[in-house]
Amino acid sequence: MALSQVVGRLIGVRQHQVDPGGGGTDRVPRPTTALVVGGGIAGMSAAVVLAERGVAVTVLEAAPTLGGRLGAWPEALADGSSQQNEHGFHAFFRQYYNWRSILRRADPDLGFLKPIPGYPILSEQWPTEEFGKLPPAPPANLLALLLRSPSLRLADLRSMDRDAALPLLSYDPVRTYAELDDSTAEELLASLRLPDRARAMLFEVFSHSFFNHEAEMSAAEMVAQFHFYLLGNPEGLAFDCPDEDYATAIWQPLTRHVERHGGRVLTGSTATGVHRDADGWRVTTADGGGHRAGHVVLAVDPPALAALVRASPDLTERAPELVARMPAFGTPGPPYAVARYWCDGDVAAGRAVFSGVSRQATLDSVTLYHRLENESRRWARQTGGSVVELHAYACGPGVPAEELAERMRRELVTLWPEAAGLRVRELRARVQAQAPAFSPGSHAWRPGVRTDATGLYLAGDGIATDFPSALMERSAATGIIAANHILRAEGGAAEPVHSVRPRGLLAGRGTGT
Repeated sequence: MALSQVVGRLIGVRQHQVDPGGGGTDRVPRPTTALVVGGGIAGMSAAVVLAERGVAVTVLEAAPTLGGRLGAWPEALADGSSQQNEHGFHAFFRQYYNWRSILRRADPDLGFLKPIPGYPILSEQWPTEEFGKLPPAPPANLLALLLRSPSLRLADLRSMDRDAALPLLSYDPVRTYAELDDSTAEELLASLRLPDRARAMLFEVFSHSFFNHEAEMSAAEMVAQFHFYLLGNPEGLAFDCPDEDYATAIWQPLTRHVERHGGRVLTGSTATGVHRDADGWRVTTADGGGHRAGHVVLAVDPPALAALVRASPDLTERAPELVARMPAFGTPGPPYAVARYWCDGDVAAGRAVFSGVSRQATLDSVTLYHRLENESRRWARQTGGSVVELHAYACGPGVPAEELAERMRRELVTLWPEAAGLRVRELRARVQAQAPAFSPGSHAWRPGVRTDATGLYLAGDGIATDFPSALMERSAATGIIAANHILRAEGGAAEPVHSVRPRGLLAGRGTGT
């Protein structure tokens, strides 16, 4: 354990137990059925826990492959090879306790997760900054950042508005939203009076990672995520990534795990309606069929959830509060774009596997897959080429994927000039708008896991939790919580749930600190 983690534990910066689990039998004591709509992180997390407790669970996934925004599928290249493509790079941070617990069902040692050396932020205007080598735990990581960062000098700290900065250190799951949710992240950042360089390199890159523009993102959400990733997190900003594609490393093993425990995972099965009658819940599908169960977990992205609720007239009476929240919740965040290039040639040997990008118009990150995943590494060795993925987290609407890809490629050349010499052999580009919006004022109407209909639950990275969480970890956590509601209702033992320190370092004393 690093010294900063030892010091951090003394002030409560450690893994915290949100739900101890247990409280029932290892397997449900009576026949219990559940349907999970959506086979991404949230849905499969719920299915794993339910199947292990003896619940007859069926997962319905509309796509031909599992994973949602962590999905992977085969692409046939012109050279005759088949390569797995994905929805974009994801960092598996080490405080993703619940997601890692689910992943241990695929690999108990998490041997497929490899540490990524470094976390550089690239800029055309300023020298690269490195965030991956800070001490892991606060307050040492914050002090080191302030001492090491060339973007923030002592004179800058004297001139910044320290009162405006206090909320960053004082996260509270109630007060932060009451005071800041109606403001934008952009307004909060402006109030700090930081130098432009510090704002760009230290804060804007961070806020972009949540697929929302600062001008359209709640200040409270930015404070919550700053706490989750930096100021309440004992594990640091270092992260790991799979050395195989997501299908091979995650979804195939988790599917086998669910099936070994009696569950079913059905892909290409689009849910078209959710209905309730005297016999329980029934989910209809696009092929004209239907599935019955005592419990239902809806674990799909916000637009799909809103569309499914809208197509389910029974819910107007059964879940009026859920129905009322859907028009706002179903509006996603801005489009995001992913472009994967298979190229002749390579970038410089010293380039990082993953790099964040500051202040480019489109490009937010660069990933060198031929230095990350085994399949891409083999392709690069055979061809002498490279596999480069460019990611834009929050684009303007209405721009075609190929145009966004070309914009990102041109912006990469301004950062890494040698990229101009890469000859593109294949390009796969996509633009989608499925990520949740965290707009100002949204906390008041954001749905939680439990709905106002008995036996109907929600899960996903846009669903509210009463503890710090985000992105993949929130998906897994809400999936587990949904499963726990079902298990407790049926007499089964619940799954433990964990998170980081629940409140900020300067939030005062309270429960769980």
